[in-house]
Amino acid sequence: MIDFDYKLLDLFKGFVVRKDIVRSVKGGANVPVFVLEYLLANSCSTDDEQKITEGVENVKRVLREHYVNPDEANLVQAKIRERGNYKIIDKISVRLDASKDKYWAELSNTNIREANISDELVSQHEKMMMGGIWAVIDINYDSTYMIGNKIYPFCISKIRPIQLSNFDDQKVCQSRSQFTDEEWMNLMLRSGGYEPESEGMTERMKMLLLSRFIPLVEANFNMAELGPRSSGKSFVFKELSPYSMLVSGGQGTAASLFVNNANGQIGAMGKWDAVCFDESTDELFKDKEVVPLMKDYMESGSFSRAGKSGEKSANASIILNGNINQPVETVLQTSHLFSPFSDKICNDTAFLDRIGFFLPGWEIMKFAPCNFTNHFGFSTDFFSELLHAQRKANYTNAIDEFFVLGSQMKQRDTKPVRKTVSGLIKLLHPDGKYTKENVRTYLVWAIEMRRRVKEQLKRIGGMEFWDTNFSYIDKETQEEFFVSVPEERGSHLIEDAPLAPGTCYTATSDGDKVSLVKVEVITMTGNGKLTITGSTSTEAKEDIKNTYNYIRANEKTLLSQGHSLNRLDVTIQVTTLLGVSVHKGIGSAVFAGIISSIFGRNLKTGLGVIGNISVGGAIERALNFNDRVSMLSENGAKNVLVPMDNLTEMATLPATILGKTDIPFYANAQMLIQKMI
Repeated sequence: MIDFDYKLLDLFKGFVVRKDIVRSVKGGANVPVFVLEYLLANSCSTDDEQKITEGVENVKRVLREHYVNPDEANLVQAKIRERGNYKIIDKISVRLDASKDKYWAELSNTNIREANISDELVSQHEKMMMGGIWAVIDINYDSTYMIGNKIYPFCISKIRPIQLSNFDDQKVCQSRSQFTDEEWMNLMLRSGGYEPESEGMTERMKMLLLSRFIPLVEANFNMAELGPRSSGKSFVFKELSPYSMLVSGGQGTAASLFVNNANGQIGAMGKWDAVCFDESTDELFKDKEVVPLMKDYMESGSFSRAGKSGEKSANASIILNGNINQPVETVLQTSHLFSPFSDKICNDTAFLDRIGFFLPGWEIMKFAPCNFTNHFGFSTDFFSELLHAQRKANYTNAIDEFFVLGSQMKQRDTKPVRKTVSGLIKLLHPDGKYTKENVRTYLVWAIEMRRRVKEQLKRIGGMEFWDTNFSYIDKETQEEFFVSVPEERGSHLIEDAPLAPGTCYTATSDGDKVSLVKVEVITMTGNGKLTITGSTSTEAKEDIKNTYNYIRANEKTLLSQGHSLNRLDVTIQVTTLLGVSVHKGIGSAVFAGIISSIFGRNLKTGLGVIGNISVGGAIERALNFNDRVSMLSENGAKNVLVPMDNLTEMATLPATILGKTDIPFYANAQMLIQKMI
């Protein structure tokens, strides 16, 4: 027991449970966690070890006597018949049989499909009509109950749901102020079974794990996660909440997911808070019809099938989980991060673009026993009700109090970014009280997760998704910040491989601060249009235009006869990888990018270029030479081309830089072309 545990017992007695006890009992019972924790919270929400021991034994007895394992279905049915009445723990769902004008109850593990149930019980527990609930159920046996010539002997007489009968989130909102942000984050993670203070639990790791809860608090949240097997991707949606549903790969049909045209019954999207498609690397859906239906639903939150169902709205979030069996760096060398998903969606850019949040599950560590908590957290039934209740709140406009989203982000980008920030506020600030720095943290996280989607779409779809250089602007300072995606550059910011045509790196300086910059150029048949994205720097734009105009004026010597900028549209994207902003002095890198893009030629491995080209073609000396070359070298550059006028400064470079990076010099544009390929 730690002070934090006593605080929880004091504030939430009866609604918290020690998670190590849950694991010890769970090991001997194949029962959903939220069922188990419901029972344990009523018996073991105390620091009295004797009472905990007694409570655990009581829960074990209840499970032993009343929980129905699927392989015991026939035996339990026989006991109901022999005894006349019996108490069981099972999942119960109800459907209306219009042909007989009556309700039928279905007991999942007991394998009873048509049990009699009164209209009164159905009206008292309407969730049975929306996918079912786990409950303690009293069931009677009456062999005289017949409809026509068929006996329907099983009769439900009493139901006690294994979830809170009512929930008031005011208690949580009022208590939130007694916790620091870090403490509340730890409480959320412990409620999910994780130990936030164990080895390997960095702040980023905590955010990765917490992000799995976002679909449970945010309606219509579309998320994908790829990661190694047995990393807990599906646990949240299988056992942590009775409001979520796990669909095995290939089992989704238009009728089961959306609406059954035969009887008008709404499918899973209208019944659950979250629908998780497990093993999405396998065949995802049974029907071809599901993909267009899913695309429409992920975009609008509504669906319509041919027939009489009409348009229906729903709130279910969509989660696509899959396994990735190769290192991410290997996948990115030859393909894209959506490639492990099933063939029906992995190259469907319209489908993939509707995914708002790509969680890098490959970063989540392999859990050891020490990573699972032995401390108190919210019992799963209380936790799931808290998450469910938070869906009513809306903080999608919280960003607007402090920040403006960059102009590169389209509507399909801004919507999921806003929903991610809203979801994190609900999880970490259920009282609605947050600071500017809270929002900044969540915004950077949201932009990274959405940009990961767009980076892969750029690999698949090319120019349509070109501008991935996402940013936000601080309203107070008007400073623009760009958000990167770590795996796009492997372990170094500059990749250790020949650079793709149009890609080059440079370092810029304002005389004090140095920034690492990536230049990407794409050329397409067009009318001579120049487009610059990713930077608001007037100096950088001037350098780009001067370089472009120099090439245009000297096409006969720089380009072959078949190429002319008059017949090409050129898009240049500038990305700040390190540092705050782009400064003057990127012209030579832009030159290398344009020339290599036009000719489709790879540049040297890990190439960096510093220096500038004037509109007349003069090579300008690079200021702050030492720091700029060092910045490139330390971030993976194997070759750094520098102006000849900087030759005298070579002696100022550290020996470690000279030992791992080649530094050729160039005096004019022709020499630059010769040495960059």
